[in-house]
Amino acid sequence: MTEDKGILIKNIYYMLTYAFQVLRQSNYESIEAESFENIHDLFAEILSKAVSQQLKQGLHKEYISKQEVLPVLKGKLDIGGTVKEKLQRKQLVSCEHDELTENNVFNQIIKTTTDLLIRHSNVSTERRSALKKNLLFFGDIDCIEPSLIKWDRLRFHRNNQTYKMLMNICWFILDGMLLSTEKGSYKIASFIDDQKMHRLYEHFVLEYYRKHFPQLKVGADQIKWDIAEDENDIFLPAMQTDITLKNGVKTLIIDTKYYGKAWQTQYDANTLRSNNLYQIFTYVKNLDKESTGNVGGMLLYAKTSERISPDCDYTMGNNKISVKTLDLNLPFNLISSQLNSIANKFFDLN
Repeated sequence: MTEDKGILIKNIYYMLTYAFQVLRQSNYESIEAESFENIHDLFAEILSKAVSQQLKQGLHKEYISKQEVLPVLKGKLDIGGTVKEKLQRKQLVSCEHDELTENNVFNQIIKTTTDLLIRHSNVSTERRSALKKNLLFFGDIDCIEPSLIKWDRLRFHRNNQTYKMLMNICWFILDGMLLSTEKGSYKIASFIDDQKMHRLYEHFVLEYYRKHFPQLKVGADQIKWDIAEDENDIFLPAMQTDITLKNGVKTLIIDTKYYGKAWQTQYDANTLRSNNLYQIFTYVKNLDKESTGNVGGMLLYAKTSERISPDCDYTMGNNKISVKTLDLNLPFNLISSQLNSIANKFFDLN
């Protein structure tokens, strides 16, 4: 069981705007100026505007395979079904055909999410009304059981690219990840896997640096093991960074961490999580093969309710390894200042 972490509701919106750049479009600007008493109301507003925007472009249609019994052949003949109809002395044929329809899984997910928000007591009357107006355009679309949604099987292409952000918002809502608490903040339920929130946290930090530090090369890189050229790395685990910042010869590897507890306890004493520290150390040392000291590593934890938060700097074999904490319950300008300070200090940008 994890300890809860508080995050200002407004900061969830800011994190989402970096994770999903589409939220920076003009029709979402009003959200930033509004106040929200709970996370459900915020998501209701975002979903309402996103669906309204999609309706202007038209709902996505897909060819869905359909089996029907008809007086004339349509599509491919189903021999077994047709024989059954003939045995019953019916002049009908069973056939399979593809039908272009809006009643596909993408729109079913939107309808289901909208319907759940409408029935949620935390959503204001005004936003519930806006969601209901959107729902009028989903009359011929079925709802879907949330537990049956195969999120990893959703495929995006040129015709449904605009659904990417919509599906991610629906995922956040339907997965039941967020529980509202006191006014102005929310907490992650203790029984929910922190990895779900980690996805947003990691994406936010990556996109923040990508937007505000154009002088840096920002990405999520794969690091090769420093082994002999004639040795095969096929059985070695992949080293994939969360965030890599580069400027000239200097590189900073940032691993974002979102846990209920930032510390591990050994013999009644708090210590840094050993597996996290070993991981970032391994990344840095394998990238800096010549031990130049130009590669640094940082574990960036989301602040928990623990009394003491990690704030450490070490020099390990000529490389700087840091462990820092980002407090997501602060006003966003202070969060921004801390992220700026990390890059400015390491790359001497001031």
